[in-house]
Amino acid sequence: MAARFAKKTLRDVAVEPGQAVLVRVDFNVPLADGEVADDTRIRAALPTIELLRERGARIVLCSHLGRPKGQDPATSLAPATDRLRELLGGGPVYQAPEVVGPEVRRGAARLDQGEILVLENTRWAPGETKNDPALAAELAELADLYVDDAFAAAHRAHASTVGVTEHLPSVAGPLLEREVRTLTEVVEDPARPLVVVLGGAKVTDKIGLIDRFLDTADSLLIGGAMCFSFFRGQGRSTGDSLVEEEGVELARRALLKAEDSSCRLLLPSDLVVADGFHARAASREIDDVSVEPGWMGLDIGPRTRSDYAIEIAAAGTVFWNGPMGAFELEPFAAGTRAIGEAVAVAPGVTVVGGGDSAAALSRFGLAERVTHLSTGGGAALELLEGRSLPGVEALDDA
Repeated sequence: MAARFAKKTLRDVAVEPGQAVLVRVDFNVPLADGEVADDTRIRAALPTIELLRERGARIVLCSHLGRPKGQDPATSLAPATDRLRELLGGGPVYQAPEVVGPEVRRGAARLDQGEILVLENTRWAPGETKNDPALAAELAELADLYVDDAFAAAHRAHASTVGVTEHLPSVAGPLLEREVRTLTEVVEDPARPLVVVLGGAKVTDKIGLIDRFLDTADSLLIGGAMCFSFFRGQGRSTGDSLVEEEGVELARRALLKAEDSSCRLLLPSDLVVADGFHARAASREIDDVSVEPGWMGLDIGPRTRSDYAIEIAAAGTVFWNGPMGAFELEPFAAGTRAIGEAVAVAPGVTVVGGGDSAAALSRFGLAERVTHLSTGGGAALELLEGRSLPGVEALDDA
């Protein structure tokens, strides 16, 4: 049974032709040489934008990009606006010069049905991250309805995600609704067995997930550099491998918890090691996980890849977040590629967290072969940990 979504959605409200709608999107995209380097997040917003255009709405979009401390031309949303215009076939998409102010209000008022105004980077406004009531009120003046479709920002109580909801009828967009439904179902009502694959560098970033899934999952597969905190916690030699010292005790506690849990916690059984962290380093496979001094573990080994793939193939639901190794360097990409390929062909429901996992799927041409690829990084992790998201809680109840 699908997880219940307790907030009003865009389906629940009538949008009249000519009505102004403020949409919080996630255009926090990477830029290179003044252009959008990856438009995945812009594409993810297109269904909501197209729906509002079909209804004849006048559309005002707002988003942050990066973490500027005030106005910074390098973080302007203009490249994202240009890319959006291209994706919409060259339609009327305008870039506002500021976040709020008289010129922005005039620009919003001049919009015709189906036209779009993109506000400047919300973090250029000093009150955004402080959830400033005055900024929230100015944003609300631009529209008659607020739609939050930026799941990746839903864990932030900012003026454009929370404050504005105090002034306008506020609903969830399709993307935010789908994210919350899908991720909630992973922990509350997954098809069994639930197999969770966690990688990345830091146990401290994932300990909330590890604790939650030790209570709810059937198998928890650990990879990435954070496995060395577990190995150190077991008293194994880790050589020159990256070890997060703060994570060692957390890993040790997780291992103790796993002993009394019905969830099987699996660690790598072999590794790819190298004598340096670069593509030309001397590397070799070791049939063990004890790393000699002068060497560092940079990927899971072939036996671990096979074992993990078998677990994934038998899953009713798979959740994967975090790479298995230094996949950016080809000699150490095999583990992450193997997990991506296993998830892509798994017969069950497959959900992949954002960030590096999404980048890996895109690199290996597998992004279209999973059930759900989350756009949220921190928001997804917090939701899966069982924490409430301010941007979701602030929306009108269904």
